Order: sequence, then C-alpha cells, then structure tokens
Amino acid sequence: MLQYSFMQNAIVVSFLIGILCPCIGMFIVVRRYSMMGDTLSHASLAGIAIALLWGQNPVAGAFIFTSICGAFIEFLRNYFKKHTDLILSVTLSLSIGIAITIISSGKLKTNAESYMFGSVLTVTRTDMLTILVLGIISVLVIMKLYHQLIYISYDEETAKVAKVKVRLINYIFSVLVASAVAASIRIVGVLVLSSMITLPVATAMQLEKGFKFTLVASVIFSIIDIMTGLFLSYYIDVAPGGFTAIVSVIMLLLVIAVRNLGKIVKYKQKAV
Repeated sequence: MLQYSFMQNAIVVSFLIGILCPCIGMFIVVRRYSMMGDTLSHASLAGIAIALLWGQNPVAGAFIFTSICGAFIEFLRNYFKKHTDLILSVTLSLSIGIAITIISSGKLKTNAESYMFGSVLTVTRTDMLTILVLGIISVLVIMKLYHQLIYISYDEETAKVAKVKVRLINYIFSVLVASAVAASIRIVGVLVLSSMITLPVATAMQLEKGFKFTLVASVIFSIIDIMTGLFLSYYIDVAPGGFTAIVSVIMLLLVIAVRNLGKIVKYKQKAV
C-alpha cells in the first residue's frame, strides 16, 4: 500500500488535516458555533465547482470561496445578532445554489462527485503542497492570536470592552475555518467534513480537563481517527471520508463508555 505515491500523498495530507481541523474546531465548539463548519464545508463545493469550470486548482478555489462565505457570515452577524442559524441558512442556500447550477449545467470537464465523498486517488503533489502551506500559515496565526481567540470564544462582549479587536479577529478566524475546510476536502469530502472539525474536539472534551489539554487531546484523537479511517477504507475499498466519520463517532462513544465506567468504579470504591 505504501509503495503507491497517491497513498503517500494521502497519508501526509491526512496527518496535516488531523492537526489543523481540531485546532480550528476547538474554538468553534467553545463558541457553540459547530454548524459553521458544516455550512462552510458545503459552501466549499461551490468553490470547487467554480475552480473546475475555470480550469483552476479546486483546493485553491474551495479556500477562496469558503473564505468569502466566512466573511459573509461575519458580516451578516451585525444584522442578525440573535439569529445565527438564519445567517448559516442564507450562506448555505447561496453556495449550494451556485454549486448545483454549475454542476447541472454540464460544462464541467471533471467529475465533482469525488469531492463530495473524498478520494485518496485525487490527492496530488500540488494539493499536498497547497495544503501544507495553508496548514502552516493557519497554525502560526492560531499561535499568534491564541489568547485573543480564547477571550472572544468565551465572552465576546467582555473582549470588546478589553479593547480586543473582535471584529478583525473574527474575520481572520473565518479565513482559518476556510483553510481547514479546503485542506480537508480531498480526503474527507464535503458531506462529512464537519465531523473532522467537531468530533475529535467532542471526544477530547469528555476527558474534562483544561483548554490546552483538551486542544492537544483533540489533535491526538483527530490523527487516530483519520489515519484509522484512511488505512481501513483502503483495505475494504470504501470512501475514506464516510468511514473516518464512523470511526470518529465510535471513538467518541468508546471514550464516553470508558469515562462512565471509571466513574462507576470510583463510586463503588467510595461506597466500600
């Protein structure tokens, strides 16, 4: 398996995704904004369709269009402050409408279906380098804005009072989410991409530790999930995206089961 260049590319990309997605997802989950990842992952399909129509790199197309959608969501927040779900619905409707219109036109020379389900066969060296650059830049930005992002995630209004540049950082964060989406699209696919952003974080949160510990644990769970999904999907010949989502859910349930079992054991020890 490892002698194939497409699998080598897929492994490198999967490892990068395993680090990047939970780093972004941690702040999304804390903000209770999990559906943003799902919305932007579906929005990326429109970016892919536009890029394929113009004969450009689909990953770059997904990143640019998803960044625009992320900025659009942040812009609409000023007008629909109490209706976040409505903002996401508007963005989702626009992007899916564009994607379906282009795909159904019959003008695409490449099949866009692989981007919906994910495929290891489509990962090229160019994609790997593009994703590597996006990943490195995103992680560096997160490190630079780490404390501000935490502040905004827990209490945006107080962050404004403390003179944190909330609006600017929110726009930057939207671009970071777009980079995670664009990086993951080849392997995971549009339909289950949000699972890689939120599920490892949800699993790590079951450990009930501090923010930094949870962030590191979510990266570890993410790498385990995506690598397991990638290798097993190769041998059973299924799309890696969907199978990785299944593995992520199983991992979450296992951690919950172990945590509850530990609580039962402690309770019985105290009772004795």
